[in-house]
Amino acid sequence: MSLPQHDNPPHDDMGDRRSASRSIARMSGNQALTPAQLRDRAIIHRTDVARPEVDAFRDLRTKLLAIADGNFITLVAPVSRGCGGSFVARNLAAALAFDDTKSALLVDCDLRSPSQDVTMRIDTAGGGLTDYLEESEAELSNVLYDTGVPRVRLLPAGRPRETGAEYFSSFRMRLLLDSLRSRYPDRYVLLDSPPVIGSPDARILADLADVVVLVAGYGRDTSSTIAQAATNFDPAKFAGVLFNEGV
Repeated sequence: MSLPQHDNPPHDDMGDRRSASRSIARMSGNQALTPAQLRDRAIIHRTDVARPEVDAFRDLRTKLLAIADGNFITLVAPVSRGCGGSFVARNLAAALAFDDTKSALLVDCDLRSPSQDVTMRIDTAGGGLTDYLEESEAELSNVLYDTGVPRVRLLPAGRPRETGAEYFSSFRMRLLLDSLRSRYPDRYVLLDSPPVIGSPDARILADLADVVVLVAGYGRDTSSTIAQAATNFDPAKFAGVLFNEGV
């Protein structure tokens, strides 16, 4: 994937860097969480001490950056409920934003059992994804929330729904993702998907993503179940399977 080309006069490199710096500054937020608060929310953070979980997400980030171009959209899809897909999506967003010149937007697409706003302790009184998709006059800025993690924003799921198929296949959903991608050229978008098994939602979301990461619960999902889940995705987009030991 390459970034769209525009018929605008070329900008000098210094101007581009200033523009990128301004967009990152707008994404920085005002109240950064402390390391203790981040641990309480099961979110990784940069530290001078080597930690296996941080290194694991850095490694995943490096592998994705090697196979995708530009500010790509990543679908993080759990094989089954309870295998830690939301944990992986949340921390991959944090790892991508470790780079001070980049930002990440986490979109909670698990409409039946949304969890990101609760885990991250964010008041989402302004609504979320379902509210935005249902209201044609809704402002996108009203449903993007500061997480307290530097350069990471959250678009919560909004009001729970039994299925997301109609939402995710809508033209407004596609326009939303195009807007999220283009609004900041330094932003990565992470889609936290419902489980693959038992619902078509993950397969529909995969059509909107550039890269798919399948999350399997270590000792929870069988090899046959994992293989069955993987068949839902285009091999050209499929980055591989990540085994998660926790939730």
